[in-house]
Amino acid sequence: MALDYENYEQKCKEIRDANHIYLENFEKWLKNQELAKKTIDNHFSNVDFYINEFLCYYDAHNVTHGCYSVSEFLGDWFIRKAMWSSCANIKSTAASIKKFYAFLLDSGVVTQEDYDTLCITIKDEMPEWLDEMKRYDEMVDDWDGDL
Repeated sequence: MALDYENYEQKCKEIRDANHIYLENFEKWLKNQELAKKTIDNHFSNVDFYINEFLCYYDAHNVTHGCYSVSEFLGDWFIRKAMWSSCANIKSTAASIKKFYAFLLDSGVVTQEDYDTLCITIKDEMPEWLDEMKRYDEMVDDWDGDL
């Protein structure tokens, strides 16, 4: 069991090291688009959370796997785990993830099929994610704190 955890931790470290390089290059790519610093920082932060927290939460997954995990992330995990989650933040994070994967497509890291799958998922499932966020907010608002 300890060996499995050590292997997982090592794999996560390797993935995060690679992600660091992706994020640095993503930031440069965004600067070349002449976006405002605040916008760049927002995209960077949103993507960093997705690829370094979520993709390594249950198992150690690299960025390519992220094209196929966005529904689980924005439709469930983000809502429950990110205390700043809101409908606006789901939309903002989805936009950041799309931009990041457009960068990865331009860089040859993901395929056109991977990118198209991501974009279709975001477009088709966004209404469900927003409804789930609203239901979660209502549930939290209705909870009176008694156990």
